[in-house]
Amino acid sequence: MPNTVNTSPETSSGRPAKVQISGVQKYFRWEKKGVRQELLALDGVDLDLKEGEFVSVIGPSGCGKTTLLRIVAGLLPFDGGEVRIDGTPVTGPGRERAMVFQSFGLFPWKTVLDNVKMPLVIRKADPRVADQLSREFITKVGLAGFEDAMPHQLSGGMQQRVGLARALVTDPEILLMDEPFGAIDAQTRELMQEELMKLWSNSGKTVMFVTHDLDEAVALADRVVVLTRGPGRIRASIDVDLPRPRWDYDLRAEKGFIEARQEIWQMLREDLEYQRSQLAVG
Repeated sequence: MPNTVNTSPETSSGRPAKVQISGVQKYFRWEKKGVRQELLALDGVDLDLKEGEFVSVIGPSGCGKTTLLRIVAGLLPFDGGEVRIDGTPVTGPGRERAMVFQSFGLFPWKTVLDNVKMPLVIRKADPRVADQLSREFITKVGLAGFEDAMPHQLSGGMQQRVGLARALVTDPEILLMDEPFGAIDAQTRELMQEELMKLWSNSGKTVMFVTHDLDEAVALADRVVVLTRGPGRIRASIDVDLPRPRWDYDLRAEKGFIEARQEIWQMLREDLEYQRSQLAVG
């Protein structure tokens, strides 16, 4: 059976949670033909992330995965509950957090080096330090030699590497990733998952990784959090009991991988079948 979610301010080790999400509620409101409309996207979400933990978040389409991630990033206000980082309430973006988007988000008129350097320029870092750090992270994501390339000269996978380097160059404590590999081909996706695992294993960063890919969720994470169909609530938190490192594709044949995948798929399937039945009725 799925593990219950820890909603206390401390982890089982007694250390404060790195990220603590308590009772978060989010409405989207708009007006249509003079009538006010509203949609409850998240309803009482409780979730803790331990320091250095890699947590995948998965759920049916429209369950609020990206909404929750943007709330933790401080990019989206919410209507109820609280989000804390190291015990401090989140009221907006912070230097301890960085986000990697699915849509790359590169400046098309800037080189790879200048795109990666941008967060440091905004923070008014010493230009020589910014240049050195940016080159180091470009190398770490496997793009050495492409510093002067323009985004349009890169493949989708290479552009996503630039986005990852740009997020990491500020040395954030928390990495928030919104389906970062969803727009690239399957083979490149496998390589990017491997690169992410290597970078994460050497950094000790806390990662919250939103994905719609079940295999990806299980392969990468220490724990997979499953959201219900909208309005999103935490349905289950499942520990992935597999040894690391995990960049061997044969991992998917391991008993622990298969069992975790089956357990999560059954939950997703129930919600998908419900959504399908509602469409049929409508």
